[in-house]
Amino acid sequence: MVLAAGLGTRLRPLTDSRPKALVEVAGRTLLEITLTRLKSFGIREVIVNAHHFAEMIVEFLKAKDNFGMTIEISREEALLDTGGGLKKAAWFFREEQEPFLLHNVDVISTVDFDLMVNAHKASGALATLAVQERESSRYLLFDEKAGLCGRRMVREKKDDIVRRVESVKVLAFTGIHVISPRMLPMMKEHGAFSIIDSYLRLAGEGQKIRCFRADEYYWRDLGKLEQVDRADEDYKTGFFS
Repeated sequence: MVLAAGLGTRLRPLTDSRPKALVEVAGRTLLEITLTRLKSFGIREVIVNAHHFAEMIVEFLKAKDNFGMTIEISREEALLDTGGGLKKAAWFFREEQEPFLLHNVDVISTVDFDLMVNAHKASGALATLAVQERESSRYLLFDEKAGLCGRRMVREKKDDIVRRVESVKVLAFTGIHVISPRMLPMMKEHGAFSIIDSYLRLAGEGQKIRCFRADEYYWRDLGKLEQVDRADEDYKTGFFS
């Protein structure tokens, strides 16, 4: 699933006339970059949530013949955030036994999805989150066995610990997840909510939510205008293709 419903307010004026998913880096839209990366790892079925200029996303995909993939659109009349968006689209994964990828459209990376999925399967986790050791405004806390145990609330200058551990590792989330379909019925939150809220609750209940260390891979969040410009330069210098 590609999360593409956000308003992209930090990307204005680019998003005054188009959705965030259709902002371009190196002559390609963020949606195209994400979908072609997923396709390169053998993924052929995708659902994309849409809200802001949703019809433009539909028309773009139609013009591109869905990039040779089977793509569904989950329209959100009101924004549902990451957790609510996934819950609304849960029907798409109902018959699946294999884990699926959840990917923010405004993230560019070279993370090896095959390695991440294999690590997820080997651990038996409900969800595996790609993380890095870097500066961020959003941190998650993991124990010595790579299990989620809390989050760091930077503005409040405190940690929200959901289960007791001896020590914690503070890591930055990348917006790339691998999720087992069996987690979907466990998402008891309603309306618009962050999937991180579900992860923390489940971790506090003893469920396995793990991290995948992605420090070695290129990663950039395209949430701000200056990051789009930097990504253009990164492309020219060969950091990603």
